[in-house]
Amino acid sequence: MIDLWIHPGFLFILAAAALPFVKPTWKVAIKLGVPVLGFFVLVLVSHGIHGVLPLLGQQEMIFGRVDKLSLIFGYMVAIGTFIGMVFSLHVKEDKEHMAALVYAGSAMGTVFAGDLLTVFLFWEIMAFSSALLVFYAPGQQAREAGMRYLYIHILGGLLLLGGIFLYVGETGGIAFNALPQAGLGPMLILAGFLLNAAVPPLSAWLPDAYPESTITGIVFMNAFTTKTAVYVLLRGFAGTEILVPLGVFMVLYGLGYAVLEVDIRRLLAYHIISQVGYMVAAVGMGSEMAVNGAASHAFANILFKGLLMMGMSSVMLMTGFRKLTELGGLYKIMPWTFMFYMVGGIAISGFPLFAGFVSKSMVISAASELHRPWVAMLLTLASSGTFLSTGLKLPYYVFFWKDWDPNKVKHKVTDPPKNMLWGMGLAAFACTFVGVFPGPLYNALPFENAYHPYTWSHVIGAYQILLLTAVVFFMLLKKLDPEESISVDTDWTYRRGIAGFLWFIRKPVVRYENFITEVYKKGLIEPVKKLSQIGWTVDTWVFDGLVNASGWATLLESKVSEMFDVHIVDGTVNGVPVLLGGSAKRLRKIQTGSIQNYIMAMVVGVVVLGFVSLVLFG
Repeated sequence: MIDLWIHPGFLFILAAAALPFVKPTWKVAIKLGVPVLGFFVLVLVSHGIHGVLPLLGQQEMIFGRVDKLSLIFGYMVAIGTFIGMVFSLHVKEDKEHMAALVYAGSAMGTVFAGDLLTVFLFWEIMAFSSALLVFYAPGQQAREAGMRYLYIHILGGLLLLGGIFLYVGETGGIAFNALPQAGLGPMLILAGFLLNAAVPPLSAWLPDAYPESTITGIVFMNAFTTKTAVYVLLRGFAGTEILVPLGVFMVLYGLGYAVLEVDIRRLLAYHIISQVGYMVAAVGMGSEMAVNGAASHAFANILFKGLLMMGMSSVMLMTGFRKLTELGGLYKIMPWTFMFYMVGGIAISGFPLFAGFVSKSMVISAASELHRPWVAMLLTLASSGTFLSTGLKLPYYVFFWKDWDPNKVKHKVTDPPKNMLWGMGLAAFACTFVGVFPGPLYNALPFENAYHPYTWSHVIGAYQILLLTAVVFFMLLKKLDPEESISVDTDWTYRRGIAGFLWFIRKPVVRYENFITEVYKKGLIEPVKKLSQIGWTVDTWVFDGLVNASGWATLLESKVSEMFDVHIVDGTVNGVPVLLGGSAKRLRKIQTGSIQNYIMAMVVGVVVLGFVSLVLFG
């Protein structure tokens, strides 16, 4: 063990950020190396609290709470990511791998979170990154399913956040441990967890969105969202009684829809709900064996359910079809896909020597140990329905039933690319190894485990139920032929609700908005526009004219002033001295010095002045 804490979730997210900037060979190394590195980090890390970040001086965000419960789920994420990356190596675009790595990293973050705020942080990253795996699939149907998926998970996030605020307000702490089973805050948190666990009636988002995801994206979606939900339920609500009937109902609900479904990926999506039902029921029972059973079945589910998803995604990729009514006869041209798929079908059904048997039987035994015979009986019988739909019906109508018509597609149908076969092969090997050697899995479980699955009663009972199911299937085979149908699930309510909301937005709201806009336009904008035009005209022709005229008048006045100054004032100033000087010279000439001449001049002046006065005033 080591004390150094390197958060494996951050390794995944950093790898996603690095992908676009490295060469293709390094891309492969990153995709495969990071899950392996994350796994070994978990193997070596010491138990305890790591990665503590103080918050507001009184609280702490804990990014690394390491114990046996978090570690077993961390191993699941690392292994599921590695198998999924092998299966998706042929995908050339980085964006899908980046979304998957962020998705896995946020799942790791949720698993190792020691407080509710950190849970919420990674919970939301997980929702948005997983939605990208739906959005990246081609077609309008995928985009619409992705939006519905996002809406539902935003609702779940709001429930979770509201519950956290109320709980923190009541208790003053954000530590994520066993939560009270009463109070509005904890109940909202529980509702947010149950939505991600796909507990009916909050489950329709899963078979709605998962089948529309990318060919390889569904492998990651199968592994993380519902399994992290099981983890947080185990951490916060183990022993909550209401989860027992909810879990049993999930098992039967998923089975019922799976038996009726003809879409191969949607059929398997309903089986996710059914298998998670075992885990939810075990969480509700809450005993040590039940908790171990929930954790072990979650681990096994990532293997065999991922294998089933890989098999049917391969069929969809190579043929272009996804309905049982369109398939058949593929075992001859896709033999490896058929064999690997059958390992998953047998494992999920609970056949001895496979992973489903060693995990599912522990949950059933926990019910028996707690004296819940009805729970044990229904969960046991559910294995029959699982085998009927995934181990018999689906492979028969996909790989047998009728001959494959090569004219259906333009290309030759074969097994998928080698990396996809390697991914399925790894999952098939793991399903078998865990079934034959359950010891390593059992040793990694949260509590000490003395359970032994391979007793005569367990083995014989399992074979009896499964063989009887096979006999009934082949006896009723002609009546089980698939027919085109649409399964109406609870998603109808929010589909109609969303459609009604969009109609309300597009019709009444848009019309009201258009009316208000028109009133605003006619009553305010256009009058103001006209006033502005009038103002512009007045400004241009009146005010600007006055200003310009004033300028020209000032210019003219300055010119006139200049001319007056030069020609009149300056002329006068300069002319007077000249005139006076000239006059002085002339007067000087008439100065004789004789007094008689001066008296004569004065007399003449008086006579002239009198004559002028007489003329003017006479």
